[in-house]
Amino acid sequence: MLVAYGAAGMAGGAVPSNAGWSQPRDGVRILVESNGVHTDLVLPKVAAGVDWRDLLPGDDLADPRYAGFDHVAIGWGERTFYLETPRWSDVKPLTVLRAAIGSDRTVLHVEHIAPPAAADDAREVVLRPDEYRRLAAFIRASFAGRQAWHRAGYGSNDAFYQARGRYSAIETCNAWTGDALRAAGVRIGVWTPFPVTVLGWFAPPRHPLRDAT
Repeated sequence: MLVAYGAAGMAGGAVPSNAGWSQPRDGVRILVESNGVHTDLVLPKVAAGVDWRDLLPGDDLADPRYAGFDHVAIGWGERTFYLETPRWSDVKPLTVLRAAIGSDRTVLHVEHIAPPAAADDAREVVLRPDEYRRLAAFIRASFAGRQAWHRAGYGSNDAFYQARGRYSAIETCNAWTGDALRAAGVRIGVWTPFPVTVLGWFAPPRHPLRDAT
């Protein structure tokens, strides 16, 4: 069953939606990054008429000074799975199984960060202003609201917020990232349950020394 699920996920990730989309030369620069388990969308706090500072204030952080950073990294997922698995080494099979069966206890994880450089695990994507606004609208609609549950995150610069949506083996944290990009009009797989099915759509940065060999 796991082999079939993996094969289906890779197949879904290879079939394009928004097939005619291409990156513009100029626009809003975002990144899609992965820690090997979860994917995040790294967004400027203020761009194209979108301002995240009202929804994601520094007071929600263990150390509000980190709100001085000008980007946020946002990901969605199942509450217990997210809280307990910041890295692959923290993954517990029972936690994964419970999440895969289905859960309405979903959260958004938000980090306040400086913009990272593009890397193999952080792919740059350039969006037109209207595409970025559609992406932002999708993400905002995933928040349950300021009156809902939230708590400090793994460290001093991040927090968790109650989210809308149901997590399952079909709608994973990485599938949500794909859904958000698809809503913006970006070329992405029709189903992206794994990190590789998200990042694989965007070119890795060039490494001059490595590429010359």
